[in-house]
Formats: sequence, structure tokens, C-alpha cells
Amino acid sequence: MDKRSKFILIIFAVVLVSIIVTEIVRPKPINWRPSYTSESKIPFGCYVLYNELPALFPNSKSEKVVQSVYDFMIQRDTTIKSNYLLINNNIQLDKQETNKLLDYVSKGNNVFIAATSISYFLNDTLNIGLDYEYSLKEDSVSVMLTHKSFANKQFEFSRGASKTYFSSVDSSNTTILGRVKFAKSNTIAGTNKEIITAPNFIKTNFGKGSFFIHTTPEAYSNYYLLKGNKEYITQTFSYLNHNTLYWDDYKKSGRVVIDSPMRFVLNQTALKWVYYLTMVGLILFVIFKAKREQRIIPVIKPLENSSVEFARTVGTLYHQNKDYTNLIQKKLNYFLAELRNRYYIDTSTLNEKTIHQLAAKSGKSIEEIKKLIEFILYLKNKSSHSEQDTIELTKKITAFKK
Repeated sequence: MDKRSKFILIIFAVVLVSIIVTEIVRPKPINWRPSYTSESKIPFGCYVLYNELPALFPNSKSEKVVQSVYDFMIQRDTTIKSNYLLINNNIQLDKQETNKLLDYVSKGNNVFIAATSISYFLNDTLNIGLDYEYSLKEDSVSVMLTHKSFANKQFEFSRGASKTYFSSVDSSNTTILGRVKFAKSNTIAGTNKEIITAPNFIKTNFGKGSFFIHTTPEAYSNYYLLKGNKEYITQTFSYLNHNTLYWDDYKKSGRVVIDSPMRFVLNQTALKWVYYLTMVGLILFVIFKAKREQRIIPVIKPLENSSVEFARTVGTLYHQNKDYTNLIQKKLNYFLAELRNRYYIDTSTLNEKTIHQLAAKSGKSIEEIKKLIEFILYLKNKSSHSEQDTIELTKKITAFKK
């Protein structure tokens, strides 16, 4: 990797680390979305309320419910008196759940609901109607309880409080326990306002038990409890008995729902861990396998045959010095050595026997071998040699090797 590529990678790494550090250290924006789960610590969660239940109900045992109303009711003995708490911005119950909840209350149990919207089946059965006032501007809302023990005590909700109230109730079975007061705009511009006071907390009898329905669930959130609203919560809960409390943590806006096709696998502890370990194993396999296959293979150059170059260089030196006698002696020595090694013949004395042996083993004619041997003897007997002798010897050796 060259210096320019390394520099670019370093710059990229520095920028990436800077972005990550910035995202980690910068303050996170406050999440104002409704959650109402027992573990949610955002403003409109119910972490504080759930953990304060032992203090609010010192003589009652509390239990968290993490399944649907229907599944919970069919697994419990509903004849044992208890209280069921449903707190969320929106409570939607299907027909089967509604029937189970009605049966639960009819046997002498209590259901406490705090929501701005309730499912049609329950509203229709209890003969109640809900309405709300919508405004672009966020105005404060005041709530109060009607019982004489809490008379003239108002509680203010300045942020995020809904203006939901009961537009109709079944007066034969319903007791109004609390009211909400807010400003209603009579014009689009909002200049003319009318102060509205309407029921927001009721008790509706059903069989041997009762429904307690509150239309301002924000009052039970972390935000208002930490602002000193515990007194109002205590007063609204005072209508419940000291039996077991079931806290519904299923019908919540902030409940984490796994909606992937792997839902069943992820809901089973053993299968979930097998899935995670398999994914981690596959990722590690891909990383290491890719690393091995992408490793740079060094180029190994084959060894060069320098014999030819060496011979050419030596020949050039002899040619430049015109030492043809020495060159011919070397060529004859190498040639005779090659004959001995290849054809296994004695070359110490070149005679008729040598000619016949070499002709038989090399496949050449006796005349051709004879001329070659005679020329070699001729060169051996000469004391001085010329360039033409060297050329002629080279031609005859080359012809013999063909």
C-alpha cells in the first residue's frame, strides 16, 4: 500500500471515529412519545409508578402481566378477588378479551383503566361515550376529584395532557369520581375560549365488581409523578381495595414487539441462542475465509539459466583476444568429455576403434565420424590456430549433434 492510500485510510478512520465519539457524547433528545411500560424511564413511561406500587398499596401484592388479557384470564382463578390495572394512551380489546374482562369484573374484581381511547366493545357494553378537544396550542389541563374529602383540590398538567372526557355515561350504574377543566376554543384562530368542566374519572358497576376509568393517563407517567403529582395518584387509587394488583405490561404503546418472520425462534430461549451463535459463526467464517482467499500471493520468478550467457560471454572474451588455440582446446576438451559421458567410449586415443564405436552408438555414418575425428587430430597436432579453424570445428560439432 502506497503512502497516499495509507493517508486516505487514516483520514477516513479519524473522521469515522470523530462521528462515533460525537454521537456518543452528545446529549440525547428527550423522548416524549407515550410508552407507559413498567421499565420505561422516558417522561411518559411508568417506571416510577410501578416501583411505587408497594408504597401505594402496602398491604397488597403486585404482579406484572406480560400476556394478553384473554391468555391471562384463562390461566387465573378469577373468583379470587384482585385488581387489574390497564394504563396506556390507547386501550384496544377485541371481543374475546372484552368478554373475559367483563366476566372477571362480574365476579367481584376491579379493573382500573387510564386511557384517552378505549375499544368500542367495552364502551358499548358499559354504555359510555368519550370525546376530546383538539387544539394546536398546548394548554394546561386541571383535574379534580368530586369526593368531599378531596374537594377544592386541583392538579395542573401543563405538557402533553389530553383533553379527553366522558360525553355520556350510564347514570344508573356510574358514579362520577373526577372532572377535568380546560379551555375550549370557539373560533379557528382560538381567540375566544370557553372553560369546559367535564367528567374524566368514573366508577361503573358491572356485576359484583367495578370498572374505574380515567381519561388522563398522563397523570400516571414518570413526568408528572416526579413533578410532585403523587398525591393525585394516591387519591385515585384509594378507590381500589387491598387485594392483589395485576399490572398489565402487555397493552402498552412502548412494548417491544418482535414482528420478524423469526418471531417464534426469537421467543424461545434455546432456539434464540442457537440462532445467534450460528449467525456469529457464519460471520466469523466469512471474515476469515475471505481473509485467506484474498491474501496476496508473492510472485516468485523462475531461476534464470545463465549457462548460455556465461558461455556467450566467455566466447566473446576469447574472440576479442584472438586466442583461437586456447578456445579450440577448450571446445575439444568439452566435446570429448561429452562423448565419454554420453556414449561411454574411450577418447584418450582417437583411432579406428574409436571411429567405429562412435558411429555405432551415435547412428552417424563411419565416413562422417572419420572426417570429424581426423579434423580433431589435425587440430590437436597444430601449434597455432586461426579463426577459420574455430568456425570449422564449431560447424562439425554442431552437425554431429543434430
